[in-house]
Amino acid sequence: MRRIGFPSGALAYADFRRGVAMLRNKSVHALELSALRQNELEPLLNGLDQLNLLQFEYIAVHAPGQFAAADEAGIVEMLSHLSERGWPVVLHPDAVHDFSLWRRLGNMLCVENMDRRKPIGRTVSELERVFEQLPEASFCFDIGHARQVDSTMTDAYFILKRFGPKLRQVHLSEVNTSSKHDPLSYASIQAFREVAAFIADEIPIILETPIPEGQIEFEMSQALEALPAGQPAYAV
Repeated sequence: MRRIGFPSGALAYADFRRGVAMLRNKSVHALELSALRQNELEPLLNGLDQLNLLQFEYIAVHAPGQFAAADEAGIVEMLSHLSERGWPVVLHPDAVHDFSLWRRLGNMLCVENMDRRKPIGRTVSELERVFEQLPEASFCFDIGHARQVDSTMTDAYFILKRFGPKLRQVHLSEVNTSSKHDPLSYASIQAFREVAAFIADEIPIILETPIPEGQIEFEMSQALEALPAGQPAYAV
């Protein structure tokens, strides 16, 4: 059975406590705590011990998507303490100024493929260059980004073929032409099913769809339509 969850920031903008609370008493077993803006990171890390996270079998934290070079070492230092909890740190590669700073996170660092706005991290060749700098890092496959870059899902296939052994989690949503995350549509579900068999059941699925609390269970059912559980995990 797939573990499906949400990022706190998709449910409650810049309010991780509210995002976690919206998942309580629901059959959600995966969580990504969002600190997408730099000023959200320290309050999130300071508030972790006050959160009730017992229902979640998988927890990750999303690092800020933009920061100044002068702040980078401090951000890495704060995030490094999460390794004691065994929580992966999801990173946008285009945010990095100095890759050497991030190597200390080892395989707890989880590099995400990017949408078409970004200058790096969108294709196999661009991701190759990132992982040359971060050889121990794991991989967060954003399937919506991959479809936006190449709607035929050919790039998605080749990304999974090359980086499947590093795969730690999946970001799932429809990504529109403005690079915003939308709820899953029939078209995106059908596209994502083309590579579903190459994503093993044990890989957590994080739904980045901005939805109200009342639609959480429905969106999870849509996720299972897009990436059905119980499929053979074919080698790509």
